[in-house]
Amino acid sequence: MSAMEWMTTGKIAIFFTAMAGILLMFASSTAQDVRRITHNKVSFDVVIDRPPNPVVDVIVAYHGTVQSDDQIIPAAINTLNRVKEITNRSDVMFVSVAYPQQNVLFGDGIREAEAALLWVRERTRKVLKRKIRKLFVVGHSQGGYMVTRLNTMHRTDGVIANGPGPLNLVYRCGLEETGQAPQSAVCNLLRQTYGTTTANPAAYMARSLLNFTNGHRSDILFVQGMQDSPIQMFSWPAFKQQMTHCTTCQLRQFAEIAGAGHTAMFDHPAGIVAYNAFVNCGRIIAGPNFGEMIAVGQSISTICMLFPQVSSNTAIFTVPITVGSTLNSTPSSLNRSKSA
Repeated sequence: MSAMEWMTTGKIAIFFTAMAGILLMFASSTAQDVRRITHNKVSFDVVIDRPPNPVVDVIVAYHGTVQSDDQIIPAAINTLNRVKEITNRSDVMFVSVAYPQQNVLFGDGIREAEAALLWVRERTRKVLKRKIRKLFVVGHSQGGYMVTRLNTMHRTDGVIANGPGPLNLVYRCGLEETGQAPQSAVCNLLRQTYGTTTANPAAYMARSLLNFTNGHRSDILFVQGMQDSPIQMFSWPAFKQQMTHCTTCQLRQFAEIAGAGHTAMFDHPAGIVAYNAFVNCGRIIAGPNFGEMIAVGQSISTICMLFPQVSSNTAIFTVPITVGSTLNSTPSSLNRSKSA
């Protein structure tokens, strides 16, 4: 090989090596990756989805109940994808938390849930190379329970809980004890630890979401499909009433969606609109044209300016929502049965 051929070949090799490095860097900055993290001596897994933007809003997501811990990472990935699907912006980084459940007393997963939130808040700039503009926390089902509890512990830019629960473990586990509901790992482990709900109701209530309706540090949106399970709906009015009457809470907002089930925020247009309005505007938008304004590409900042702010930090802002693509619309058949 001549010197000229060698130099040409060498330049080509260097070029392709450099290009491969650039592509690898780009892929690592945008693709989802699963990481094992230890923060404040607590270990947990997270799934991370980063846009290329150097400055981002961050959504920390928490999945619902699974049967064993080999399902928590798939559940975290699924929840991340579902939340990303309904988010109408591309400048958001998603971190989905795989908190443990197997052989863990219900509620004790808050240890890993909290450590993950603090890791995101304290280490994103250095580890993930992103500057946080706003930080939101989103949870579905048991994940909704987790983010509601986290809101009594730490302040963020907003919390969204879809179908949070269990609301009342005394009622739920009591039904299992009398054979009126199928046995669950959650109640079986509580019963092994505390005895029955009749013998020790206080222990069950201490872990119920009904016990965490005071001292909410950030604005919070609850999305509740009104066709959720009978167990959920039995305690929903009491939970909503306690949250409504809280005098030590920031703003509480409720999107009650008639005709929608447990996954209302993911599967129903009204739930999706309420979610995006809260993330983008800091509140539910009660105007009848919000959905259409998003659909035609109106900027979020303009839309938010068109609707009045909710001024009181302790007043409840309740929006009973029927069904359809906007907050004031007619029934639709768009409620699907996906799990988040």
